[in-house]
Amino acid sequence: MSLKSIIQDMKGEIGSISKKGFEVKLGYGLRSRSHRVVQDSLVVVDALKQSCWANMPPELLRDVLMRIEASECTWPPRKHVVACAGVCRSWREITKEIVQTPEESGKLTFPISLKQPAPRDSLLQCFIKRNRASQTYHLYLGLTPALTDNGKLLLAARKCRRPTCTDYIISLDADDMSKGSGTYIGKLRSNFLGTKFTIYDGQPPHAGATVTKSRSTRLVGLKQVSPRVPAGNYPVAHISYELNVLGSRGPRRMQCVMDAIPASAIEPGGVAPTQTEFPLSNLDSFPSLPFFRSKSTRSENFLSGPLAGQKDGKLVLKNKAPRWHEQLQCWCLNFRGRVTVASVKNFQLVASPENGPSGQEHEKVILQFGKVGKDLFTMDYRYPISAFQAFAICLSSFDTKIACE
Repeated sequence: MSLKSIIQDMKGEIGSISKKGFEVKLGYGLRSRSHRVVQDSLVVVDALKQSCWANMPPELLRDVLMRIEASECTWPPRKHVVACAGVCRSWREITKEIVQTPEESGKLTFPISLKQPAPRDSLLQCFIKRNRASQTYHLYLGLTPALTDNGKLLLAARKCRRPTCTDYIISLDADDMSKGSGTYIGKLRSNFLGTKFTIYDGQPPHAGATVTKSRSTRLVGLKQVSPRVPAGNYPVAHISYELNVLGSRGPRRMQCVMDAIPASAIEPGGVAPTQTEFPLSNLDSFPSLPFFRSKSTRSENFLSGPLAGQKDGKLVLKNKAPRWHEQLQCWCLNFRGRVTVASVKNFQLVASPENGPSGQEHEKVILQFGKVGKDLFTMDYRYPISAFQAFAICLSSFDTKIACE
C-alpha cells in the first residue's frame, strides 16, 4: 500500500471517529475522550480504542508519521501533524517524539511550543493585531513576509484596567480569555504609573519556581474548573521603563530582567529552560488523573545554575539605542524592512553588557517590535525567549506610561 493511500485511509478513519464523538481540534488542543447519552445513561466512549490504526506495527507507524511531519513543514498544512497526534495513544506518543522543539526545528506545532525558546540562528516572524474597541490583542505566526494573509493564531490577550494597575490576560483561545479557563497561559501586570511590569506564567517555568500569592490566585485555586487550571502566578520576567525627562521628544528606554533564563543562555552552548508538557497545577488534588509531566533535563539542571537567588545570573535585555537621523529629524533603528511606521512603541532588545563581556552574541537582536499599520505590528523573536515571553514584553509597549511620556 502506498503512503498516499495510507494517509487517505487514515483521514477517513479520523473522520469516522469524529462522527462517533472523538473530537480532534486541528491546530491546538487535543481531546481524547467524549461522552454521549445512551438509553438515559451516561456512557464514556474511549475513542483511543476505536481506531484500527492503533494496531499498526510501530516501525511502519513511525515511518508514516515521520514522512507526514517532514512533508507538512508550514501552516496551515501542519495541522495534519497535530491531527495525527489525536488518532490514538500510540500515535500521540510517537508524534511527540518526532516533533522537535522550535530551537531545533524552527517550527511551532503544539501549544507547548509557545513556551519553548525560539531558534538560535533565525528570527521567528510574527505579527500582532490590535482591536481598540474590545481592548484585545491577537498574536499570529506570519505565513508570508508581506503580511497579506491571516496567519496562524498563536496567542490572544485582553486588557483589564484596575484601580491600581493594568492586567493583560494571555490565553490560547481568542474566544475564552478568562483565568478560569484551561487555555489560560499567563498574564502581564503593570504598576500604577505604567513604568514597571511583571510577566506571570500560569505554570512553573522550571523545577523549583516560586509562586506569587494573590487574590486572583486564591480564587482560581478555589474554583478548580479544570484539572489543568493554573494554581498560581509564577514571575518569569520584570520589565521597567526609565523616566524620560525629554518627554515625547526622546525615545523610550526599557530593561527586561528574565527571571527564568540564565545569562549564560546567549553564549555558545548555553541553554535555557525548555518545557516539554503542560504540567498539572495541583497534583495532590488530582492523584488519579493522568497528567503531563515535564521531561526536560534542562529544567532539572537549572536549579543548580547561577539563577538560584542571584540577580547577576539572570539574563538582562535592554533596548538598542536608536541613532538620530539629521535629514529625517527623527530617531532611527534598522528593522530590516519589518517596520514601516514611526512610533514610540518601536524597539529592539539585545543582551545587556551586564551579562558579561560584550561580543557578537550581545549584538544580536533577540526581540524586535514595530508598527506597520494603524493597528498592525510585527514581532520577531529568537532564542532564548519564547513566544509567550516575547508577546508579553510587546504588550507592555502598548500600555500608557504616565511618567514616561
